[in-house]
Amino acid sequence: MESCSKSFAAANLPRPTRRAVPMAVNLRNKVERDSFSCRDVEGPLPTTCVPHRLLESVPLLVVVLLMFGVTAPTALAQDRTAHPEDTTGPSTSQSGLLAEPSFISKAVNRADKELNQGGEPKDGFYPELGNMITGSGWISAGPGYRHHLFDGQAVVHVSGAVSWNLYKMAQARFELPHLAKNHLTLGSQVIYQDLLQVNYFGLGNDSLASNRSGYRLDETDVLGYATVRTTPWLSVSGRFGWIHQAELSTMTGWSVTYPNTLSIFSDATAPGLSQQPAFLHGDVSLAADTRNYPGHPTRGGLYRVTATIYDDRTYGTYSFRRYEAEASRFVPLAEDKWVLGFHAWEVFSDTSGGNTVPFYLMPNLGGKNTLKGYDDFRFHDRDMQVFNAESRWGLFTHLDLAVFADAGKVAPVASDLDFSHLKTSYGVGFRVHNLTSTVARLDIGHSAEGWRFIFKVNDPIRRSTLSGGRTEVMPFVP
Repeated sequence: MESCSKSFAAANLPRPTRRAVPMAVNLRNKVERDSFSCRDVEGPLPTTCVPHRLLESVPLLVVVLLMFGVTAPTALAQDRTAHPEDTTGPSTSQSGLLAEPSFISKAVNRADKELNQGGEPKDGFYPELGNMITGSGWISAGPGYRHHLFDGQAVVHVSGAVSWNLYKMAQARFELPHLAKNHLTLGSQVIYQDLLQVNYFGLGNDSLASNRSGYRLDETDVLGYATVRTTPWLSVSGRFGWIHQAELSTMTGWSVTYPNTLSIFSDATAPGLSQQPAFLHGDVSLAADTRNYPGHPTRGGLYRVTATIYDDRTYGTYSFRRYEAEASRFVPLAEDKWVLGFHAWEVFSDTSGGNTVPFYLMPNLGGKNTLKGYDDFRFHDRDMQVFNAESRWGLFTHLDLAVFADAGKVAPVASDLDFSHLKTSYGVGFRVHNLTSTVARLDIGHSAEGWRFIFKVNDPIRRSTLSGGRTEVMPFVP
């Protein structure tokens, strides 16, 4: 639950400054840690190239990838067939440490039946649940309709939903999922979003909690996508789309107890605040996914690199490139009754020719998947890194107890992404799940800025995705 700030900064907020230090100096043997204080609050597309500033963070990237990649060769050999062969039924799972109360089993079995989580999605109406961005509220729901065509070779999806915080989403998707003997998927999608109160605190790792503000973002994205699966675990995906000028306006909705971003920030402290261009956007990702069940992994890993480009077609001043490296690893202990999960993610922005990154497309941290003890979208800047660790114990067949720790930071330059001055949070959580999916989770996270309670219907060590399972294009969502 979000806390309400009671003091606000002046309208012209200064940007925190940090001294850029070479990477070789900042990788020390001892990691500096933040101290905790407890409070009772809660034209054509630009040329794609790897910038020199990104190469400055290669040592840190090597460390990150080594943390999770040392077991990758074994994992690829052992787990690459896990997706199709390991499923024995939606309600079957590892046994717990204790005998499970019957009401938990009945509830999970009922959810399996209603949501059809155990097999190929059926035609007809279905509930659209949980496919909204960080900050939308504890749950979102609405109707969806699915229909297969051409003997199952094509499928049409139409759905809409409203969240607890009154965010709205509607989408229509046409997909060919089984081309080239299931090695190729092609599709197109139109998606509309109305996000009523997205948080913004200013730029930098030292931005103040008291500077909390919110804005409304209304946008429509028309895109096409393709995925090539060379093996069951290795894939290359790409998207290309058009966003007609998104509308950034005054925050609305209930529980609006803090200032609007348009009132207290300027273009100097929130680039792109006064004008929003139309964007052509495209991205390509290479992913090795050996997780046994992406919705509730207990073994295997996900290793992904992505390059993205945004081309400002209106003003010519907000074009930029983004590069990402992400790794997660799940290690089962005691026959899946005890599972360790690790995650690392680094994001770099690059501009040229006087362009700048709009604040709503900057990498950011905070909320349900990154720093769970901080508010959603708490820290913004051009570059970002985050590390997560979680230990889960199967109390019952369908209920896990978890403890977690998060650490991360944002920075204006890649060379500042080191292990010093990390923002940290920690806490405990509960996960209700079947064999293949997390049905619901409750996390209680603590940071230097207080406590947060998070209720969601997806696994914590994952990216936020929209309907169709693809990540958000606008805004940047951690």
